[in-house]
Amino acid sequence: MNISKNSVVSFHYKLTDNEGTVLDSSEGRDALTYLQGSQMIVPGLEAQMEGKSTGAKFIAVVTPEDGYGVVEPQLIQRVPKDRFGDQQIETGMQFQAGEHSVVTVREVTQEDVVVDGNHPLAGVTLNFDVEVTGVREATPDELAHGHVHGEGGHHH
Repeated sequence: MNISKNSVVSFHYKLTDNEGTVLDSSEGRDALTYLQGSQMIVPGLEAQMEGKSTGAKFIAVVTPEDGYGVVEPQLIQRVPKDRFGDQQIETGMQFQAGEHSVVTVREVTQEDVVVDGNHPLAGVTLNFDVEVTGVREATPDELAHGHVHGEGGHHH
C-alpha cells in the first residue's frame, strides 16, 4: 500500500540541519506513527511521504517555509528584566506566553531579557533521513477523531 491521504504511516527518522548536526531521531524508540493528511508532521515532510510504501528509505529536504517557518523578527522582543520578578533567568530557558505560544530566552542583560517567540527550528532547513516501516488504512474511528489510535483502540 502506498502512502496517501488518510493512511496510517509509521516511520523511523534522523533529523539533521545543513551542518549535519543531529536535531532529533527516533533511534532507540518506537517508530513515529501519524495519519497522512492530518498535519501532524511538518508539511514539507508530509508532502514527500506521499506515494511511498513500507520499506522506502529516502532523504527529505524541507525548507523553512515548509518546515517550522522563517524567522519572524517581530516575534523577538526585549522585555524589562523586572517583569520576571526574582526568578533567575538564563539563556535557553523557555516560558509559556499566552495559551498556545512559548518564548525562548535568547539574551539576558542587566536590564532586559530578549525573548524569541519563533519556533526553535524556524529558519532551519530540515534534512530527514526516513525509513517507512508501515502503511495501513486508517480505521473509521481514527478518521472520525483525526489521529491514530494505539493498539487496542481509543486511549484519550
